[in-house]
Amino acid sequence: MSSFASEKERPGRERKGWMIMIYDLSGSPVAAASMITPFVPSQGSDRVSRSNPGAWLILRPNGFSVSSWKPWGRLEAWRERGPIDGLGYKFELVSDAGPNSRVPIAESTMSVKKGGQFCIDTSIIGDTTSKSVPFIRGFVMGATVEGEGKISKPVVQVGVQHVTCMADAALFIALSAAIDLSMDACRLFSHKLRKEFFHDQQDYLS
Repeated sequence: MSSFASEKERPGRERKGWMIMIYDLSGSPVAAASMITPFVPSQGSDRVSRSNPGAWLILRPNGFSVSSWKPWGRLEAWRERGPIDGLGYKFELVSDAGPNSRVPIAESTMSVKKGGQFCIDTSIIGDTTSKSVPFIRGFVMGATVEGEGKISKPVVQVGVQHVTCMADAALFIALSAAIDLSMDACRLFSHKLRKEFFHDQQDYLS
């Protein structure tokens, strides 16, 4: 898996154009995550607000062409205000009707300092979002996310009933990478990003 940043970070500028590609063992792309909505600070502050979150599209190949992709999911992320500094996120599945037809799957907050677990699991008490979707049952996926400023290599677990091939697993890996990089994208704009983001290309996982 590799990720790309289209431009160098500059103070006060939007964070945009990040791309994650997932490849199979033959070197063919099987999933991707593309930052479609820039992460920008809200007016008068240095943080990405819930009212104007950044967003990723999680993509799967559309047919046999390596240049054709189809949306599978949409992830929004922002920096929560409150007693605990947190990364807020919302994940929705995109239906075959198009990107504007989405089904809410997960919405929560994790600690910016300590990181946490990105999880989709209907058996967890309080997980009301995914329970409202009839075709989701039990554990779907879980991924570890490191705290802000730390280099992370997420450990991803996926429920076997939700995977029929490598491409299915790749979608969950792309999603976990997007939530992990959102921790960096939502970093306060008064702080610099990690040095890895000052290169046009970085190896995210090998």
